[in-house]
Amino acid sequence: MALRDELLKSIWHAFTALDVDKSGKVSKSQLKVLSHNLCTVMRIPHDPVALEEHFKDDDEGPVSTQGYMPYLNKFILDKVQDNFNRQDFNRMCWTLCARKNLNRTQLLISDEDAFKIWCIFNFLSEDKYPLAIATEEGYMMKKGHKRKNWTERWFLLKPNSISYYVSEDLAEKKGDILLDGNCCVESLPDKEGKKCLFYVKCSDKSYEISASDKKRKQEWIQAIQTCISLLKLGRPAPHRESRQKRRELRQKQQAEQEELELRMRELQTANENKQQELEAMRKKLEEAAANAAEEERRLLQTQTEQQDRYRVDLEREKMVRQEMEEQVAQKSTELEQYLQRVRELEDMYHRLEDALEEERGARQDEETVRRLQARLLEEEVTKRAELEQIHLHQQRTITETEAEKQELEKEGTAKESALQAAMLQLEQLESERQGALEQYQEVMQKLEDAANNTRTWKHKVAHHEGLVRLIQPGSKGPQNITNWGPAAFTEAELSLRKKDWQERKNRPAQTQ
Repeated sequence: MALRDELLKSIWHAFTALDVDKSGKVSKSQLKVLSHNLCTVMRIPHDPVALEEHFKDDDEGPVSTQGYMPYLNKFILDKVQDNFNRQDFNRMCWTLCARKNLNRTQLLISDEDAFKIWCIFNFLSEDKYPLAIATEEGYMMKKGHKRKNWTERWFLLKPNSISYYVSEDLAEKKGDILLDGNCCVESLPDKEGKKCLFYVKCSDKSYEISASDKKRKQEWIQAIQTCISLLKLGRPAPHRESRQKRRELRQKQQAEQEELELRMRELQTANENKQQELEAMRKKLEEAAANAAEEERRLLQTQTEQQDRYRVDLEREKMVRQEMEEQVAQKSTELEQYLQRVRELEDMYHRLEDALEEERGARQDEETVRRLQARLLEEEVTKRAELEQIHLHQQRTITETEAEKQELEKEGTAKESALQAAMLQLEQLESERQGALEQYQEVMQKLEDAANNTRTWKHKVAHHEGLVRLIQPGSKGPQNITNWGPAAFTEAELSLRKKDWQERKNRPAQTQ
């Protein structure tokens, strides 16, 4: 009986949550879902046809709490056993009623804490029976005792009385119908144009009441009869028995809790001692592991250092060989670069010969020649330093390696010949540079003469025609682009330079 009472509390909250419009009734489709969920969490075989058969005489409209109670007792509560998870059952009911009863916008605790508080509230509710399934309320017609007229009142059924008010706001109370074990409630036939009649007979007077329909009439009769039956048995509310049982259960649980706490303290003390022993062992193991790791790290570092030394020695030998090979390749590359620069210098000389065509072009060529001369001087200085370094390196290599003396002598002879050839070319380049300077001075003189002639010609044109035009626009055709810039040479200049370069190239071959 105590298990049934505890379950009815949570079921009542779930049923009330489904009653959205607060009419005291819930649709059968919602009751099917509720019944199926209850059977699932309480591990009861569910018969989906049982609910339809139970309400087969009344297929229209929702079902009230009194109409659902017989089905709940017969098909669910009578079959329940204490072999299910109470927390899952309470959580299912809480899921249904939380949205209606909990305002999450102003909630100061978590949902889990709210669920726990709700469970504690159901467990500790004693003074007022929370399962209001036996409570009925609603509008009905009541026949007066003096005027015998019918007046609509709002009736509210309580465990030991029926109160009726002017409206549902309960602002103006019109009277009470006191119930006791001697009262009775019976159905009446239709009369005076009123239907669904029943009367409540008390010790002092009787009350005739007309319900809205047969279903509501039957629900009210069953609810009032339930209250009268409880009053006959001397049990005004079914919570009083369970209250004493819960007190005894709480005392028993408290004693068990104290004993459990004592055992837990003993176990905790033993556990702390064990933890201290384990901690000491752990520290010893950590020290041993640290020592082993340090030794291993030391050995690994020694091996790594030896490998690094071997690798450095091997790389040093490879680098020496590569340097020798790179020096030979570098000399060949430098010779090619030197010849290329000589050819560029020759192109510059040809360009200076035609610098007098335009004053603007001559000034640009002048700046270009200056940059080239500075670069040639820098390259000449760099070349001299490189040649001296090569010579010093050759002398140092000859003195250091006697075993390779013959081979190095051959290489030194070849390098000396290359050095002499390079020196000859350097002297030739120096003479050419002097010639370029002389040509540059001649070009500057010619440029000055051209400027004087241009000023004289400009005055003549201004005197005769009144118009001075110093620079003529160039050709708009496609321009040749060289490393000196776009339109630096004409077709005739390029052909002359190509011919001269070819002659210079063939001259060393014929000499050999």
